[in-house]
Amino acid sequence: MKQLANWSAIGMFLILIMGALVTKTDSGRGCGDDWPLCNGKFIPAYTISSFIEYSHRLVVGVVTLLLMATIILVFRYVKRKDAKLFVTGAVLFTIIQAIMGAMAVNSPQSATILALHFGLSLLAFACTLLLALVFTKWGGYASPYGLEAISEKKLPLSFGNLKSTAQPVKSGSITGGFRIMVWGTAVFCYVVVYLGAFVRHSESSGGCAGWPLCNGQIIPEISGATGIVFTHRVAALLLFICILTLFLISKKSTDYSDRWVQGSKWTLILVLTQIISGAIVTWAIGDELLYLLTGMIHAVIIACLFGMLSYLCVLTFYYDKRDTSKI
Repeated sequence: MKQLANWSAIGMFLILIMGALVTKTDSGRGCGDDWPLCNGKFIPAYTISSFIEYSHRLVVGVVTLLLMATIILVFRYVKRKDAKLFVTGAVLFTIIQAIMGAMAVNSPQSATILALHFGLSLLAFACTLLLALVFTKWGGYASPYGLEAISEKKLPLSFGNLKSTAQPVKSGSITGGFRIMVWGTAVFCYVVVYLGAFVRHSESSGGCAGWPLCNGQIIPEISGATGIVFTHRVAALLLFICILTLFLISKKSTDYSDRWVQGSKWTLILVLTQIISGAIVTWAIGDELLYLLTGMIHAVIIACLFGMLSYLCVLTFYYDKRDTSKI
C-alpha cells in the first residue's frame, strides 16, 4: 500500500505537469477528435503534438489503475478514515478530470471549463499526496498515541485494536480563527490557480507587458486580456499576504507545534518562488523555449504550494480547539 500510494502521488504529479505541457504547446488536438484512440489508432503516427497528448492519456490510464488497486487495499486493510477519504477523493477527481478531458476532445470547451480541468488535477494530486503521507511519520496526525509513536515505529499505521502503553503526545493547539484562516487561504490559493489556468486557456498571457508594472502602469485599463492578467497578479499578491500572515502567527505563538512553523515557512517560500517564476514567465514572452520552460516550472511550484496548504488544512482537524474569539 505504501508503494502504491507513493507511485500514485508521483503519477498524479506527472499528470498535472503533463497537462500543463499539453496546454503550453497547444497539443490538445494532437490526437484529433478521437478518444481514447489517437487519430483512430492505438499507437498513432509520431508527431510532437500527438506524442505529448497521447503520453498524457497513457499516464492518466496507468495512474487510474494504480489508484483502483490502492483504494481496494486501503478500504480492506487500513482502519483510518482519513486514508479512505484521501484515496476516494483521488479516484473521484481523477475520473472527473479524465471525463472532462474526453469531452474537450470530442467537442470544443470554453476557457472557463478548460481552466477547471487543471484545478481538478490539482485536487487529485493533493489527495494522493496526503494519502502517501499517511504512511510516513508526517501523516501520524490522526494517531491517538501521538506523532512520535509512528516516527519511532512503536505502532502499525492501521492501529486496529492494538493495546499500547505509549502515552498520548500533546501536539499543540490552534484557535478557531486560525483554523478558518488556514482553510480560507487554501481555498483562495485554488482560486488563484484557477485564474492562472484561465489566463493560459483564454490566451491572455500577453495582456500585461512587463513586471511588476502592467503595460507600464500600476493600475492598467481593466478590460480584455489585460484585465484577466492583472486580476491574476492582484490575487497572487493577496495570497502572499495571507500566507505571510499565517507564518508570522505560527512563528510568534508558542502554542503551535514545530509542524505548523515548518509547514507555514515552506508555504511562504513556495509562494515567493511562485511569484518570482510568474515574473520570469512574463519576461520570457517572445522566447518560445524559455517561455515553455518557465511556464512548466511555474506549474510545478503551484502544485507543491497547494499540496503544502492541503497538508496544513488536514492538520487543523487534529489539534486542540481553544477560544475562538481570538487568533
